[in-house]
Amino acid sequence: MRGIVFFLIFGISFFAHGQLFGPQIQRVLFLGNSITYGGAYVQMVDAYARLHDSGTPIEIMNLGLPSETVSGLSEDGHAGGRFPRPDLHERLARVLDATKPDLVIACYGMNDGIYQPLDVSRFQKYKDGIHWLHEQVEARGIRIVHLTPTVYEDKKGQSPEYAQVLDAYSKWLKKQPRWEVIDSHFPMKKYLQKMKRKDPAFSLATDGVHIGDLGHGLVAREIIQYFGKKKCEDWDQIPQYKFYEVLGQEHRLIKDAWLRLTGHLRPDMKVGLPMEEALKQKEGLEKQIQELLK
Repeated sequence: MRGIVFFLIFGISFFAHGQLFGPQIQRVLFLGNSITYGGAYVQMVDAYARLHDSGTPIEIMNLGLPSETVSGLSEDGHAGGRFPRPDLHERLARVLDATKPDLVIACYGMNDGIYQPLDVSRFQKYKDGIHWLHEQVEARGIRIVHLTPTVYEDKKGQSPEYAQVLDAYSKWLKKQPRWEVIDSHFPMKKYLQKMKRKDPAFSLATDGVHIGDLGHGLVAREIIQYFGKKKCEDWDQIPQYKFYEVLGQEHRLIKDAWLRLTGHLRPDMKVGLPMEEALKQKEGLEKQIQELLK
């Protein structure tokens, strides 16, 4: 394993080219739950950097894990009683040791209230978990930027108050002094309300939780605008880039390889390739991307 990690850190550099995150940032780690693992917003940020910037190569690493919380909470009978929600506390150290990021972008909250009404003790667990994550990353000299959770849409009347829970979590996160926080929650909520006035049936998440490409685009827009320090007017055009589909293949390949390399306790996950084999395949995909970028 040490040899593979050494290869990842000091070996081939065929990743996104750009200055979106600044000249000191070469390795960007995304952490979160199934929305991050789904990865469209991560892929869109990578795609935008490749098309719009030039300069020092950077590596985008997606280690989101479905069902995960930072609060350590899990509802009774989660996943039909097959397993409790995985907890970031169990794997964070291994992930940071393996990936050696310069920047961490973390998005938690959607699962952390376990889809129950706002509760002081559950809220405190979320706060404690976020503080712990922040301290663990900063203690290693790594920059961390928090991302507010995406919106919740109650589809079946099961958790009608949960949207307000995520409002509260997002407001608290935004108020943390001296922290870097990107707010995707309230811009997304504003967009959703605007579209619902035009069409009451409009939705960003068919199941109320997992946003589609449009929602991911809204998250990507906020990240791009935060780091680029200017408006991103063409955010909705990113999936139309010629190389976008091939880049998606690359992202899916490598994120599963990372999860295999670093380990986790979440069952029912696709088992990725060994990292060395995944990197060989990635090299071929990267060549296709570079051709399409010409």
